[in-house]
Amino acid sequence: MRIVTWNVAGLNARIHRVKLWIEENQPDVLCLQETKMEDEVFQKKAQPFFEELGYESVHNGQKSWNGVAIISKVGIEDPQKGFDDGRKDPDPDARIVWATCSNIRIASCYIPNGRTLGDDHYKYKLDWLGRLHDDLKKNSDPSKTPVVTAGDFNVCPRPVLDEWDPKQEYTNFDWKSKKTLTETFDLPETHITSDARGAIKKLDDLGMKDVFCERFPEEKADTFWEYPKNAFKDKRGLRIDLVLASDVVAKSLESIEVDMQERTPEKMLEKENKDLIEKYKDAKGKFVKPSDHAPLVAAFNWSN
Repeated sequence: MRIVTWNVAGLNARIHRVKLWIEENQPDVLCLQETKMEDEVFQKKAQPFFEELGYESVHNGQKSWNGVAIISKVGIEDPQKGFDDGRKDPDPDARIVWATCSNIRIASCYIPNGRTLGDDHYKYKLDWLGRLHDDLKKNSDPSKTPVVTAGDFNVCPRPVLDEWDPKQEYTNFDWKSKKTLTETFDLPETHITSDARGAIKKLDDLGMKDVFCERFPEEKADTFWEYPKNAFKDKRGLRIDLVLASDVVAKSLESIEVDMQERTPEKMLEKENKDLIEKYKDAKGKFVKPSDHAPLVAAFNWSN
């Protein structure tokens, strides 16, 4: 069973690439983040594509921002939007959706970025991760039952391995100044704090294992690269997209990998594989830009 998580950075803008990727890779379950569309728009513009490919879907969306979905060809049962953690205040954003697929309780998650350490959004981020923990503890019991939470966690769980080197110098042409600049790049501070990493550790203690880290504890595998300044070409990325699985699922992991080709920018494709330029053009003949995240593909030896 192949479970995939992918922040598509706008489903409406990237529906052509998503459809192609599904056709070629045939995942069993695809968890999408940052769909950036309301549920009504998803039902009209996206759901028909998925149905044509043989997939059911459930979506939790809002206009222009956030939005998460689960796309499944192994069934969708008991869908739920938001948290059921015992609190009366609903999540103000559309950041989590749940469904049971092939007897696994699955959540597609888009954790708040946090912005800056002094911003209320960072407090919201930590509270959100706490609510995810409490929801899992209350409803899923990861110590005994099959559960997967997959998505863009906006946290680098491991120092160094999951980060770019903030001291490394990169040389790129700056179009604003029209000069070649050598510069370093600071890490996003809200992704590397002890509190954010501690929240991931708390999920681990509950029984939700980072399956990539479990399989490859000393290997680097970025999933996100910023658009500006040739980040992908310079290999200046972060590992922030995660698949967390309860023990009964995690122990059945067969493989996990990042689909780097899907993130390759147009300029690199022009030099390395021009055929893909044509492939990624939409019906109007316009090249569809990749998301700044790559799909993370986890395969499990699982049957219900």
